[in-house]
Amino acid sequence: MTSGQAPKRFFGTEVEYGIVCPADPNVSPILTSTQAVIAFAHAQEETLSGRIRWDYAPESPLRDSRGFDLRRYHQTPVVDPNAIGAANLLVENGARFYVDHAHPEYSAPETASALEATIADRAGDAIMLRAAKLAGEAVDAEGNTGPELKIYRNNVDGKGASYGTHENYLFRRDTDFDDIVAGLTPFFVTRQIFTGAGRVGLGQKGQTPGFQISQRADYIETEVSLETTLNRGIINTRDEPHASEAWRRLHVIIGDANMSEVATFLKLGTTGLVLDAIEDGVRFDDLKLRNPVEAVHQVSRDLTCREKLQLDDHVTWMSALEIQYEYLARVESYDDDGAVVKRWREVLDLLADDPRKAGHLLDWVAKLNLMEGLRSRAGIGWEHPKLALIDIQYSDIDPARGLYHALVRRGSMETLVSDEDVARAISFAPESTRAYLRGGIIRRFGKDVIAGSWTSLIVDVSGTYRRTRAADAPGVELVKISLDEVDRLTAADCGKVLEEADTIGEVVDFLRGLGVVGQ
Repeated sequence: MTSGQAPKRFFGTEVEYGIVCPADPNVSPILTSTQAVIAFAHAQEETLSGRIRWDYAPESPLRDSRGFDLRRYHQTPVVDPNAIGAANLLVENGARFYVDHAHPEYSAPETASALEATIADRAGDAIMLRAAKLAGEAVDAEGNTGPELKIYRNNVDGKGASYGTHENYLFRRDTDFDDIVAGLTPFFVTRQIFTGAGRVGLGQKGQTPGFQISQRADYIETEVSLETTLNRGIINTRDEPHASEAWRRLHVIIGDANMSEVATFLKLGTTGLVLDAIEDGVRFDDLKLRNPVEAVHQVSRDLTCREKLQLDDHVTWMSALEIQYEYLARVESYDDDGAVVKRWREVLDLLADDPRKAGHLLDWVAKLNLMEGLRSRAGIGWEHPKLALIDIQYSDIDPARGLYHALVRRGSMETLVSDEDVARAISFAPESTRAYLRGGIIRRFGKDVIAGSWTSLIVDVSGTYRRTRAADAPGVELVKISLDEVDRLTAADCGKVLEEADTIGEVVDFLRGLGVVGQ
C-alpha cells in the first residue's frame, strides 16, 4: 500500500442508554430495559418477527488480541426459538437491540464511512425513544398501562457506575497489535477535547465539585485490558472480529456518549484515519506518554486544553491540543474527500483560540456554556443540584425535553444529519455493507428468519416455520446464510433480487450462486 492510500474501513457503534422510571426511581433498570425492548419486539412481531433469536454460537468475547483466550465455557445455540426471551432483537435496519446488563443497548449496523456510521447511530436514538413510548402504552392482563420511561444518552448514573458507548473498527489481522497500542494510546488520551460529553463532578461518584470534559475518564484505570465493566483500559484487547479471520475488530470503550453529531462524526472519522496510517506503517512512538492513565484524568479536567503532558522521553511536554495537531498532520493525507480533516482542523483551531467558541459543535463546551450562564446569573457553585439537572437533561433523547435538542431548534448547535436520513436509517440498513442483506431479509421476509447474528442468518425456505413457529416441525427446511465478509452482499451485490423477490426461497437460490448458503 502506498502512503496516503487508505484501506477499506468499516465502522460500528454501540450505545448503552441510561433508563429511569420517574414514577418509581427505585425500580430495577433490568426490568425497565426489558420492558422497553419487549414492547418494541411486540410492535414489530406482526410485520417482521419479534421472535428472531440472537445466535450466540459465533461469539468469543474472552479472546484477547494479545494471543490468549479466557473462555471458560462454550455456549451452544438454543434449538427452540420460542424458549428464548424477546429482549434481544435483530432489527430491520440491520442493527441489534437488546438488554445488556442493566441497560437497553443499540448496536448499530456496520457502515463504510464515518458519516454513514453517524446516521446509523442517530437512528438508534429514534428506535430507543420508540421502544420507551411503546413500553408506556403497553397494557397488562389487569388493564394497567406500562410506566413512563425516560431515556438518557450518557455514561454515568451519578452513583459511581458507568456504562459504555463503544466504537468498533475493523483492521487487518496482520497489523502488529503493539503498533495499534502505540499509535492509538496518545490519540485516545487527547481526543477527549472534542469527543467529551461533559460532566458535573470529579471522581467516579462525582464526589468533588467541578466540571470535566469527559464522562468516561474517571473510569479508565489501566493502559491495556480485556475488561469493559471493571479495570477498564485505554486500549481494549477483545479479539472478536464478527467477520472473517482476515480481520480484527478494535473495540473502543474510552469514548463518551455524544449528542452532538459533529462530535460523533469526528470521533469515528479521526480514529479511522489514525488506523489507516498505522496499517500503512506510520509511526507514533515519539508521542508515547509517560503516564497515560494519569493523563486521561488530567486532560478531562483541563478546560483550557493547554496543560502539558509529559512524554515518555521524560524531556518533551505537549498539550492535548498539540498532540492532536500532530496526529492531524501525520494522517490528513488518508482522508480521501477531506471532510474529516476539515472538521478536525476547524475544531482544534476553535479550541486553541478559546474553547468556549466551540459550543455550537462540541457537547462538553455547549454544556459548560449553559452551566456557566446559570452560575453567573444565580451565583451558585459547582455543587448546586441545578447544574446536575442540566447535565442529565442535556442527554435526554426526547426532542421535546432534551436540552441538546433545544439548542438545535434554536440554531445554537450544528447538525450533520437530516431528519430524512434518520427516518430512512430506522427502517433500511446501510447499502454499503453486509448489513444490507441482514436488514433487508428481516424487513422483507422476517417471519422466515429463525435466528441470526452479525455473521449469519438462519432462514426457513419451506414456509412451514411461518405457520408453525416450530423449528423442528415436519417440512421445515433450514439454511444458513453466511455473512462473514463485511464488504459483500451489499445493495450493489444483491439489491435487485432482494427487493423484487416474492419469497425467501428466491433470495436463497440467488445467494447459493454466490457461495454463501449452507445447510
